[in-house]
Amino acid sequence: MTRLSGLLALAFFAGLVLVLSELAWFSRRSLIERIRPYASLAANHRDRSGILSVASFREVIAPLSRAIGERMARLFGINEELGLRLERIHATIDVTEHRVRQVGWMAVTFIGAICITAASPISTTIGILLIAGAPTLAFLIIEQRVATASKRWQREVFEQLPILAEQLGLLLGAGFSLGSALNRLAKRGTGACGMDLRRVVSRIRQGLSEGDALREWALVADVPAVHRLVSVLSLNREGGDLGRLISDEARSIRRDAHRQLIERIERRGEQVWIPVTVATLLPGVIFMAVPFVQALSLFSST
Repeated sequence: MTRLSGLLALAFFAGLVLVLSELAWFSRRSLIERIRPYASLAANHRDRSGILSVASFREVIAPLSRAIGERMARLFGINEELGLRLERIHATIDVTEHRVRQVGWMAVTFIGAICITAASPISTTIGILLIAGAPTLAFLIIEQRVATASKRWQREVFEQLPILAEQLGLLLGAGFSLGSALNRLAKRGTGACGMDLRRVVSRIRQGLSEGDALREWALVADVPAVHRLVSVLSLNREGGDLGRLISDEARSIRRDAHRQLIERIERRGEQVWIPVTVATLLPGVIFMAVPFVQALSLFSST
């Protein structure tokens, strides 16, 4: 108990120092800040960051958090790269910031589990399981949120892709070039495909060719229908009737979407019968158990 109190006091002191280091009245001004009004070269330097500051702490913890997160992800069988999933859902944070938050929540749950174990009269086995399981559960919950968002985005792209392919085929058939058609759909699109197309157009403006930007979209989206559509669009400079090919591909994607929708409806219909079956069988079992117990008591009395 004394050792635990010492560790908690040390962690509280380190956090207090990091917080107070950001306050101007507590930390000593650096030499760069003192000579900045008198030297023009000093203005180009970075802001103050001492040895015990939030900036220096972030520089130390960021690679460690990334290594811990990647190792735990591989340990639990998560093989897809986190950067690819974050790019797929258009996240505003990068991999390092996500891993730092993840490890931070693990540390908070770890300290909370230690405090609960020390304050509660529970057995040692349960305490060890709580201390080891709470940070792991926090890591898996955050990782599952990203995986769920990634799967939801892929489903939205697949559901919106037939309409996008049909509109693209109409624009190409009307005489638009591939670049102008993509730009037009990117400006008017509001869903998942629209956001992906805006990134494709942005990559084209950065210097990529249309084929490379579309193939990059297919790799990030990781949807088979997108790969097939991009393979058709790659024939832009070779095929003569690209609009007809895209229309055929749009009909094929729509058939796949319709088949998956029917499968989802049938699966949900089967799930509806599960509580109905349980609610029907439970009274029947009770009614059968009453005479069975009565018969057993009758035979045992004789």
